[in-house]
Amino acid sequence: METRPLGGTGHDSTVMTFGAIALNWLEQEGANQMVEHVLDAGVNHFDVAPTYGDAELKLGPKLRQHRDEIFLGCKTQERDYEGARRKLERSLDRLGVETIDLYQVHGLEYEHELEEITSEDGALAAIRDAKAEGLIDHIGLTSHADPGLILDAVERIDDLETLMFPMNSVVVGKDDDEHDYAGVLERAAEEDIGTLGIKAFARGPWDNRPEHDRPFSNWYEPVDTPAEIEERFDFAASQGLTSVINPGDPKLVAMVLAAARNYDGMDDAAQRSLVERLRHEDSPVPEQLHH
Repeated sequence: METRPLGGTGHDSTVMTFGAIALNWLEQEGANQMVEHVLDAGVNHFDVAPTYGDAELKLGPKLRQHRDEIFLGCKTQERDYEGARRKLERSLDRLGVETIDLYQVHGLEYEHELEEITSEDGALAAIRDAKAEGLIDHIGLTSHADPGLILDAVERIDDLETLMFPMNSVVVGKDDDEHDYAGVLERAAEEDIGTLGIKAFARGPWDNRPEHDRPFSNWYEPVDTPAEIEERFDFAASQGLTSVINPGDPKLVAMVLAAARNYDGMDDAAQRSLVERLRHEDSPVPEQLHH
């Protein structure tokens, strides 16, 4: 599988990152098999969070067995120093590892959160202290929010090494500032910041469809055929992202793995055609920020 430099971290990530939230809906044996399958396919970058049910616990056994093969990303939604420190220590314990390669401020949504995170007693200070202690190696940020807020974060956090944000053919077709994630991608490249794409496979919001009537465990409705998955993967990977993250439902992971292994680019005409075809589709971001 193709690998790309993760900004200035010194790590080359596979063009697909395994979103370990998928493990939350599997029993332990199934989780073990999925991790082995993902590794066999060549994926070297995994991402998890304490908010993903018990995914940390289910990832733990195979993570410890294959620690040298996995670049591990984790996150915190805590905004203050003490909360972020507690959540980091809890994740280290649940995962059963001594260090996390990439620790990310999770789900930045509002300007006041950025103020708190970057304050003297904010989460960022705890994350920097943890880096100095060798508990983490790199600092990142994730957001589904207005691209302008993400750019503000880049301005204010000078040691930011990765960004995770939405990138798909639906948002690219929106000609407004609220969907200008291409601008985030461009700025990240200027700053040598690694980029991780989420929502690449979003068809759109679930609207009012009740959870019990949804065939997939995603907060948005995903595309779900091999051809659609491959098309969406090729588009996202062709935008210049370091890596594309699979949707959370485990039933979709194998199709994304196949698309990632087969990826060989997408020409400009095909990209333009897809954007035009989806230009009037509803986007799952930024109106629905929670997942």
